[in-house]
Amino acid sequence: MNFFRFLKPAPHIEEIRDSDEVKKRYRYWRIRTFYSMYIGYAFYYFSRKSFTFAMPMMIQDLGFDKAQLGYLASIFSLAYGLSKFMSGILSDESNPRYFMSLGLILTGFFNIFFGFSSSLILFAVFWGMNGWFQGWGWPPCAKLLTHWYSQSERGRWWSVWNTSHNLGGGIIPIIVAVVANYMGWRFAMYIPGVACILMGFLLINRLRDVPRSLGLPPVEKFHKESSEVRRLNHEEEQLSAKKILVQFVLKNRYIWMLAFASFFVYVIRTAINDWTALFLMETKGYSLIAAGTTIFWFEMGGFLGSLAAGWLSDLFFRGKRGPVNTLFAFFVIFSLLAMWRSPLPMLFFDSMIMFVIGFFVFGPQMLIGVAAAELSHKQAAGTATGFVSGFFGYAGAAAAGGPLGAMIRDHGWEGFFIVLTISGIMSFLCLVPLWNVKVGPKEVESV
Repeated sequence: MNFFRFLKPAPHIEEIRDSDEVKKRYRYWRIRTFYSMYIGYAFYYFSRKSFTFAMPMMIQDLGFDKAQLGYLASIFSLAYGLSKFMSGILSDESNPRYFMSLGLILTGFFNIFFGFSSSLILFAVFWGMNGWFQGWGWPPCAKLLTHWYSQSERGRWWSVWNTSHNLGGGIIPIIVAVVANYMGWRFAMYIPGVACILMGFLLINRLRDVPRSLGLPPVEKFHKESSEVRRLNHEEEQLSAKKILVQFVLKNRYIWMLAFASFFVYVIRTAINDWTALFLMETKGYSLIAAGTTIFWFEMGGFLGSLAAGWLSDLFFRGKRGPVNTLFAFFVIFSLLAMWRSPLPMLFFDSMIMFVIGFFVFGPQMLIGVAAAELSHKQAAGTATGFVSGFFGYAGAAAAGGPLGAMIRDHGWEGFFIVLTISGIMSFLCLVPLWNVKVGPKEVESV
């Protein structure tokens, strides 16, 4: 359709020959691309997490129970996960500048529509549509991170970018809790929605496509990384969407291991993010604002955990993501046990436990995506990360919605922590076999 022509990748133009000009432009566009992606993805979280902190007031105002609102969260997660996978395939053959921007604008509109609604059916429709267009955020970022930053530095850049999750996820509890407390839960949906629409138009102005669309050489050539240049030359052919999906994702055993690990990591991350405020309010008597501050510390722990994971994998483990993923997953188990058995009520202690859980959860949450991009094919970055972190990750997030809400309703918070502990153990077991893996199976077999 002509309407969608603007989503096509920007054409490659003749490469600039002046090395000084290349360095100057690379420096400028790497910084501009990075801060645009960073702020843009943080705003995706404004329209994603608003529901979490409106939920306690919706229970009081509209009379819904935990399971009903939990299923809304599941609908969102299923729509988001499927979209993240499908948009991953599309984004590998699209212009990330427009793909990411349009998704953010549409999530803003559906956030506003949700705020105007009162029936469960309309909530499900609008929150599901929000989830679908939320899936347009990650794959363009994965594509840009893979094309603008080489493997020797990618873990660090990706880890810094990943803290945009925590910036958005850390600020939204405070803003939404205050807005919901003084203006009602509907305004807690309107304000993030309007902010995302405005930010989407700013992204159109700031972002561009891959380096070659600006006359710049591939980043591997720019950094003179000989092994990566050889790999790049081998990957120069333009692959079809079918070949990317089948050969470099579905037939890649490493991608499947990462996918199952991602499922269990997302169960934990989503459950802590979506249910902890309610857990603390019901079991420890915290106010909505006090409970929201503990989520802030969860996100701040994730902020530092993402940075630590990326730097450790780049500098200490020389680009291997497996060791950091495995170690962080191991310590998640014990931090969950500490939360489960924490004394009642101690806000400072609970906040610090949430900080530790966030530190160890967001490490593998981020590095699993990096590993998926690196263990597939450069042209398959969006598809691989969409499959692992989108389809499987948000299947796990969906399981942390309605099904976990029903578990809490029927078995209390004890059942909640049993599910999370088992998920921690399973994620660890899935990641252990990837400890020493650095390249995809095709490359391993050809060495």
